[in-house]
Amino acid sequence: MDDRFSLRREVDRGPRFAAAVQSGLGAVRKTIPPQYFYDELGSSLFGAICNLPEYYLTRSEEEILIKRGDEIAAALGPVDRLVELGSGSARKTRHLLDRLAPGGLEYVPIDVDVALLQQVGRDLLHEYRKLSVAAAVCDFRRPSRVLRDIVEKGSRTAVLFLGSTIGNLDRGETVAMLRDLRSVLAAGDPLLVGADLRKSKAILEPAYNDILGVTAAFNLNLLQRINRELGGHFDLRAFAHRAFYDEEAGRIEMHLVSLRDQSVRIDDLATAIDFHEGETIHTENSWKYGDDDIEAMGRESGFDLVRRWTDAAGWFGEFLLVAQ
Repeated sequence: MDDRFSLRREVDRGPRFAAAVQSGLGAVRKTIPPQYFYDELGSSLFGAICNLPEYYLTRSEEEILIKRGDEIAAALGPVDRLVELGSGSARKTRHLLDRLAPGGLEYVPIDVDVALLQQVGRDLLHEYRKLSVAAAVCDFRRPSRVLRDIVEKGSRTAVLFLGSTIGNLDRGETVAMLRDLRSVLAAGDPLLVGADLRKSKAILEPAYNDILGVTAAFNLNLLQRINRELGGHFDLRAFAHRAFYDEEAGRIEMHLVSLRDQSVRIDDLATAIDFHEGETIHTENSWKYGDDDIEAMGRESGFDLVRRWTDAAGWFGEFLLVAQ
């Protein structure tokens, strides 16, 4: 790997996946947090989801970043460092790097997938000769754990949180994450948040129930990951993907539904999990927002909302917040 690339890991705090599975599947309402979607296979499946015709989110956000990229880059202003929370493949990030990186920049992608971070680092260093990449393996919900050692006093940092990943957190989690981020930023540092906007169920639900079944495979891969990593004995044919829009709450919910009464052993946890027919594992929320939601959460966390951009259809928004 190029010497312009570095990779650091958050201090290991034990077998988190195993602990999350044990506590989540042992609860009255079974759940597994969505960050565990993203092993190597899960990341690849999500990359495929972004290209599906039903999944408008990526296209809508890219429309904004392409058409309004110059405005957004100018609003971000000159920066020494570009941090990205939940960076993934950095596909959309390139639209801003094209405008921000010509004079040299440190890019700090934060993700849980080590292999993906390494691949993205290789690709970006080849594409941007004046770029350096300081990748960090970390749960983006507590970014300060790695950023305290990266963000330098006297330098200017911009943060990206694209793809409506913010929608995977409930309001309390979002405020806690933004406060944690604010603790390592200087006053005036910008944060660009991509958020999916509220719209009709007829548009939202197909985006999470594609005809090819890629989203279903992405969801079911959680069970396969338990099988691979924890000695689970899940029969994927005994579970189905379900995604629906809760209009009152303003969120898509994703679940895995047990198709029969069954008991599934997980060897590494020395336990068996009982399921009733129709019982679900709640795997993800994807909250949809209005302008007031983003402004209120930002203000409560130490940020002011200063600009917003939307795609032509008004389905997706980019929100520029600035640290107070």
